[in-house]
Amino acid sequence: MRNLITGGAGFIGSHLAEHLLDHGEEVIVWDDLSTGRMSNLARCLGKTGFSYVISDITHDPAFEKAVERVDVVYHLAAAVGVQLVVNDPVRTIKTNIMGAEVTLSAAAKFGKRIFVASTSEVYGKGTKIPFAEDDDVLYGPTTKRRWNYAISKAVDEFLLLAYHESHGLPGVVGRLFNTVGPRQVPFYGMVIPRFIEQAKNGAEMTVYGDGSQSRCFGHVLDVAPAIHALVHNDKALGEVVNLGSDQEVTILHLAEHIRERLGSSSEIRFVPYDVAFRPGFEDMQRRVPDIAKARRLIGFEPRRTLDDVIDDIIASEQI
Repeated sequence: MRNLITGGAGFIGSHLAEHLLDHGEEVIVWDDLSTGRMSNLARCLGKTGFSYVISDITHDPAFEKAVERVDVVYHLAAAVGVQLVVNDPVRTIKTNIMGAEVTLSAAAKFGKRIFVASTSEVYGKGTKIPFAEDDDVLYGPTTKRRWNYAISKAVDEFLLLAYHESHGLPGVVGRLFNTVGPRQVPFYGMVIPRFIEQAKNGAEMTVYGDGSQSRCFGHVLDVAPAIHALVHNDKALGEVVNLGSDQEVTILHLAEHIRERLGSSSEIRFVPYDVAFRPGFEDMQRRVPDIAKARRLIGFEPRRTLDDVIDDIIASEQI
């Protein structure tokens, strides 16, 4: 089985590449290294069946030819992190929508199976907990930069579903809920690596808002195999599927727990959203996935706990 991973030098993409190689499959990583890093691929380099291309998929005519030569495409290339979304909205929108259109168009042209990575951000300001794939979504006004990422990823989903319906494209969308693990860096607002770095250095641990907002963190070693399983499940084609852990934790408790686990004396400082990001920034109070659909389709069950996530990141060489 030959695979192409856009954004494959990123945190999730590199783990997916390793998973596929471990299963005896061939992997081409395609990444422009705008946020990905070659160091993420250290365990892939030199392995039989692995190759990579450093290029922008939206401007390289060789990309379509590469899609023609593979069996499965995993589209993970996207804008990464709240800081980038807020600070560079044009890049965010163009990266997400143009990248998805180029990839889906090529996959549809050659009838390739494709997985498109989406995000829990698509649920927007929804308050029905847990979030199920068929729930209504609610966004703030377009004048709030916070929502450009969510809406652009929703467009990606619409594109895949449209290609599936109109062109018979065998594809599936995975809505990822805060996937974390080794190699995730504290840049771009990634909260667990940021807390770990701050605690290890004895620096103030900055909690945005009052810390009562909650999230669920899925280990990348649970998520990567699920992505692989979904794209090869015929019943999943044309579907949107939540992937992540349903173990909920508040951000304040997360900071306290990481501090305790590291034996750190760091103080916790609360930073208003307007200061951390920009005036009028909106955040969601809770993000909890309903993973019943993933359980039904591929027997998905998160095996690793939040402590596993934290310990694995602490032990990684990247922090």
